[in-house]
Amino acid sequence: MIVVICGPPGAGKTTITARVRARLADRGVRVRTVHSDDFSRRTYERLAERVADAPETGITLADGTFYRRQWQTRIRALGDVRIVHVTASLETCLERNRHRAEPIDEQGVHVVYREFDEPDADLEIDTDEYGPDEAADRITAVIGGWRE
Repeated sequence: MIVVICGPPGAGKTTITARVRARLADRGVRVRTVHSDDFSRRTYERLAERVADAPETGITLADGTFYRRQWQTRIRALGDVRIVHVTASLETCLERNRHRAEPIDEQGVHVVYREFDEPDADLEIDTDEYGPDEAADRITAVIGGWRE
C-alpha cells in the first residue's frame, strides 16, 4: 500500500509522516518513506519512480505537496494508493515555514497554497484542528482499517 501525505508547505506533512512511520514500525509494519525533498529535479517524476520500485509488502509513505493534479494522477496510477490531504490556513503555513531550519521562499508558499489542486483525498487532516500527535494517531488508525 502507498499512502501519499500531501498538502501545502508548512501544513505539517513531514512532521506527521515521521510520527506515522514510527507508530507503524512500533506495530511491526514494514514502512518505507519517500520525501519530495529528496529530489532536486523532476521531483514528482522521480518520486513516483522510487515509490513504484518499493517492495510489495508493507507500506510506503510518500510525503510531498503533490499540488498539481497531474502528480496526483500519476501516483494514483501506481495501484493501491490512498491520499491523505494535510492542510492548514495560509497564515499557519507561513508561520511554520518561518520557523523551519531551511525555510522556503515565502512567495513559494503563497503560490503553492493558491494553486493547490484539491486532491480526491481518502482522508483530510486540518492541522489547525489537530496537533501532530493527534493527526498521526488518526492517520495510523485509518491505515489500519485500509489494511484489513
